[in-house]
Amino acid sequence: MSREEIKDAIFEAIEESLEASLRAVRRLRKDGILADTARKKRKSQVEMAFGILETSGKPLHVTEIIEGIETAYGTRVDRESLVSALTKKLGKGDRFVRTGKNTFLLNKEGE
Repeated sequence: MSREEIKDAIFEAIEESLEASLRAVRRLRKDGILADTARKKRKSQVEMAFGILETSGKPLHVTEIIEGIETAYGTRVDRESLVSALTKKLGKGDRFVRTGKNTFLLNKEGE
């Protein structure tokens, strides 16, 4: 196989790959999947924790909050990261109070 034939084969493979990708994007766009995904705003860990605590109406340990987030939002949350984020909010007096070690409740006065 000559260099020209190899180049042509590579370019043909790239072209076919790009055309397949374009067809897939057009199909997703037509089905509304891309539009729905773009409209969904991703929630922060703190927003998800707020939602879990709001639903429970009682103090929850961080382990319970994480389990609730995984169930309700289908996403995994790093324990240390969540505790750090909630602790920062405690320092600001924003939305959360600590009722025990790594146990949090919504601050009804801060809503």
